[in-house]
Amino acid sequence: MKKFGLSKSEIIKSKKQFELIFEAGKTVISANGILKATYIILDEEFSSNVKVAFGVYKKAGNAVWRNRVKRLLRESYRLNKHEINQVAASLNKTLLLVFQLNRLNKKYNRTVRLKEIMPEVIDLLKKIESDF
Repeated sequence: MKKFGLSKSEIIKSKKQFELIFEAGKTVISANGILKATYIILDEEFSSNVKVAFGVYKKAGNAVWRNRVKRLLRESYRLNKHEINQVAASLNKTLLLVFQLNRLNKKYNRTVRLKEIMPEVIDLLKKIESDF
């Protein structure tokens, strides 16, 4: 597995896994309240130690804006995932993680840049890492 890649095996696709995360998972909110992450730590072993998904609700903006935000979330996670992967691998646990918007929408944030999203993702990853 590449250190800075994001392969298909690292993406959550199963409806069962999504239901498990949202029913029994914990939610953390970033420092500025822009993003939130819902996660669950499992003892089971999947093909990768950390599986992730990115969600943006429809009312946040039009499709172009939502897809841009998802791309920025994926890129921010991809560049900073190595730290949380090491922790999960060393403890032999699996982390299922969903990133979502909390207070970010097109009405108040016409343009969204990577420099705005990246610190929020890093903050969320540090909070999750401290929970391991």
